Amino acid sequence: MENESEHQEGTTVDVIPVGRPIGLAEVVAVAGGRAQARLAPEARARVEAARALVQRLLARRQPVYGVTTGFGKFSDVPISPEEVARLQHNLLVSHAAGVGEPLDDAAVRAAMLLRAQALAQGHSGVRPAVVDLLLEMLNRGVHPVVPSQGSLGASGDLAPLAHLALVLVGEGEARYRGERLPGREALARAGLRPLTLEAKEGLALINGTQIMTGIGALALAGALDLLKVADVAAALTAEALGAIPTAWDPRIQELRGHPGQAAAAANLRRLTQGSALLTAPGEVRVQDAYTLRCIPQVHGASRTAIDHVAQVVGWELNAVTDNPLLFPDEGEVLSGGNFHGQPVALAMDYLGIAVAELASMSERRVERLLNPTLSGLPAFLTRAGGLNSGLMILQYTAAALVSENKVLAHPASVDSIPSSANQEDHVSMGTIAARKARRIVEHARHVLAIELVCAAQAVEFHDPRGLGAGTRAAYRAVRERIPPLAEDRLQHADIARAVELIESGALLSAVEGAVGPLE
Repeated sequence: MENESEHQEGTTVDVIPVGRPIGLAEVVAVAGGRAQARLAPEARARVEAARALVQRLLARRQPVYGVTTGFGKFSDVPISPEEVARLQHNLLVSHAAGVGEPLDDAAVRAAMLLRAQALAQGHSGVRPAVVDLLLEMLNRGVHPVVPSQGSLGASGDLAPLAHLALVLVGEGEARYRGERLPGREALARAGLRPLTLEAKEGLALINGTQIMTGIGALALAGALDLLKVADVAAALTAEALGAIPTAWDPRIQELRGHPGQAAAAANLRRLTQGSALLTAPGEVRVQDAYTLRCIPQVHGASRTAIDHVAQVVGWELNAVTDNPLLFPDEGEVLSGGNFHGQPVALAMDYLGIAVAELASMSERRVERLLNPTLSGLPAFLTRAGGLNSGLMILQYTAAALVSENKVLAHPASVDSIPSSANQEDHVSMGTIAARKARRIVEHARHVLAIELVCAAQAVEFHDPRGLGAGTRAAYRAVRERIPPLAEDRLQHADIARAVELIESGALLSAVEGAVGPLE
């Protein structure tokens, strides 16, 4: 998409034009503070047109849900023109009932961008000033404190979005430059003033799927990175164990016909090209265990699942998900259910399952590396076993994370508890699904980091010069941060360094610098 640039304090910052189509890369950039956002001129015109329709409806005293009526079960209760503004304020304070640990700043920033993006489509009826303030808060680092629990995922993310919106009216709390402050004070320190909401604006701010989608977008971005990392870790393990690469032959993949499987196999072949450590069938064994032989099939299935999730999230990033929706060209207001989070809920459950399986495979490969009966290498990859425990407990940690993932991978979207006196009688639990998926991604990242540590140590019992072009680059990247294990030392620190190697992108940068872009 188009980007603008702006000079601020000597640096050039990407500016995302809100109201034009955005993708995952833009969301991740804004969430990480690497880009700002501004309402696009054509979007401003759309927002103004929708606001004008709201004013006409008010002048005609036409009954419109959430504008001249109450909410949910109170949708049949009329609201007088004198109370319309108070209605919107009451909505925010009554719905800000979240609990639990606050969402991190990245998730809040993603949600703020997506809420502005939805409003900028010109079907919500807010004033441009509402979108402008939301974006200025984002650009100046005023991050509302948003409790992570309390959303049913329909009517959208009511409770967490209410906490987010409170700061716009000078209430609630926000983090600003490392301090947690009352909303009004955080705005003042950033040079901003709170708004007084008018008709429709409170409802437009809180009725939508932006919390679940923001969290889900960050989870998806992490999962997409882990797909390649999983192939790299698996390839390094495969060489350390003298695996048989015929299982990755393209002819085998072609007969199955799954593109994800073919891509994973192609990565394995590229990563191990030129290896002297892999073996031929019958040289050591006739065929390998499934965690080596079936890497393309399992990693490939996760690829296919994550590709589907990416499609769903891509649609939702640009969706208008509040209610009712205004159509200024036709002069109509339509009440519907775009706030229902079921599409995101199902996708997030699928994402969690797909990533959990990457971690499950990785943990089983770690076991093969550490178990002398399976690896033919010294137990727990230490030369002085007994006095030293080696990498024994890394498998424990990986197993604990994988086991926790199995609990987290239970789908949230199959549950529904009716709310609002049974007016909202089916809900998605999509925000729970997104939060779980993001935790699974974090756990999987740690499991793959553990595999990298173990696989690099296993290579020490061979000649590292025999590695393939890609795996050699991966091995060197690990060794730049983590020395070989000669005797026992603090393993927590080694795991943390391996996680940073993945999170920073340094691992993939080193590998792809050696063999070109992976699939």
